[in-house]
Amino acid sequence: MAIMRVNPTRMELKRLKNRLKTAERGHKLLKDKTDEMVRQFIIYANRNRRLRKELERELGDAMKNFVLARAVMSPCQAEEALVYPSRTVTLDCDKKSVMSVMVPSIKVSGGDGALYPYGFLSVTDEMDSSIATLNTLLVKLIELAEVEKTTNMLADEIEKNKRRVNALEHVMIPQLRETIKYIVLKLEENERGSLVRLMKVKDMIAERQ
Repeated sequence: MAIMRVNPTRMELKRLKNRLKTAERGHKLLKDKTDEMVRQFIIYANRNRRLRKELERELGDAMKNFVLARAVMSPCQAEEALVYPSRTVTLDCDKKSVMSVMVPSIKVSGGDGALYPYGFLSVTDEMDSSIATLNTLLVKLIELAEVEKTTNMLADEIEKNKRRVNALEHVMIPQLRETIKYIVLKLEENERGSLVRLMKVKDMIAERQ
């Protein structure tokens, strides 16, 4: 590990020791933060997988019912039944902090209005069932989007933190330790040299006397 280019002085030694202490403390904090972020990531990833499985299953059922309804209805009847939305919702988009990562927070409100935008005589039971299922899935779809985005953002932040931890652990901290060791050896060498010179001066004075 290459040492840093510094002057081997006591002041520089003190500064580097303080810097090493800060780097070691920051390394521990970053490592602890990364571990907790990984735990949060696993929670959100499991939630994301569960929501996705539920949505895929329920969307599959809704699409099956829709296909059955289209099989017995004319294209014009199906288009007329679905041309107008029956309900409207309001999304309140905000942000929240998860381990200092600002992730989206979406709240759904509203949902007023008639569930079925058509007369019951012109459509089949399968179409009713498909519309009802899709209506209940709207909130889950929005929740899935929020959870999936949060999971991706946590994954990105974990990767950044790991790079910082590795840089501190394998580059900065070892470099500081090697530089401190070099300065200590250099100071000890200077002290020995000064002691030798002092002893020579003392011997010279003693000889003259």
